[in-house]
Amino acid sequence: MTSDKSTLDVVKMGQGPDLVLLHSLLSDRTAFDRIAPRLAAERTVWLVNLPGFGRSAPAGPGLEQFADRIAEELPKHGLMGKADLLGNGFGGFVSVALAVRHGAKFNRLMFVDTGAAIPPEGKGAFAMMAERVEAGGMEAVLTTALQRMFPEDFLAAHPKIAEERKASLRAANPGYFAAACRALALFDHRTEIASIGNPTLVVVGLRDTATPPALSYALAKGIPGAKLVELAHCGHSPHIQDPEAFWQTLKPFLGLAG
Repeated sequence: MTSDKSTLDVVKMGQGPDLVLLHSLLSDRTAFDRIAPRLAAERTVWLVNLPGFGRSAPAGPGLEQFADRIAEELPKHGLMGKADLLGNGFGGFVSVALAVRHGAKFNRLMFVDTGAAIPPEGKGAFAMMAERVEAGGMEAVLTTALQRMFPEDFLAAHPKIAEERKASLRAANPGYFAAACRALALFDHRTEIASIGNPTLVVVGLRDTATPPALSYALAKGIPGAKLVELAHCGHSPHIQDPEAFWQTLKPFLGLAG
């Protein structure tokens, strides 16, 4: 079911306790297509296109404004009470901002291949992507994006998935994508994460080159009581690369039966 009640592009599916899914910079909500139907058997799954992606209107210059938009708009789509929250990559950074600024609206948190800040040595990659899409459109970053999302051997073995992800990225608005790149480079909530009181699971693919595992380790260390699970064979998008392993990782934390 889709809704046009706000400036946020949302699809809702399934039944049960609410679970909000936020996608990475290099994708859109279709990134969860391989796991969402299974989750929807036990959860009401909220698939959100982040501000500036899909039909979602852009938000302000910082990820804090992305988080505020989501917290404000989801109730207009019918989300009531506390929801579990899962964010991957860029969506994970937005989820960190949501937990810091609106943590009382959520229950359990799942941060997948993400962090609380981009280190200085990583900021240049986002500035470069922003400049490339502004000069040459989304086509200019397709190859780089896929290499950041998945290990090379996975891409070689799964050309269909590679083409799916290219199609998703081609649909992005270059201006909004560039703005998201710059917002991510500026984000820094390393101090604030100590205030997060929600039950938290941090999942890290050890072959992630987009968000190096060190960022996930620091995130888990900085959040009181957070649990960390490593997926040794996965890159930045374990829910695409190995949905079964990802399911088994979420299962005990969310109390899933399937």
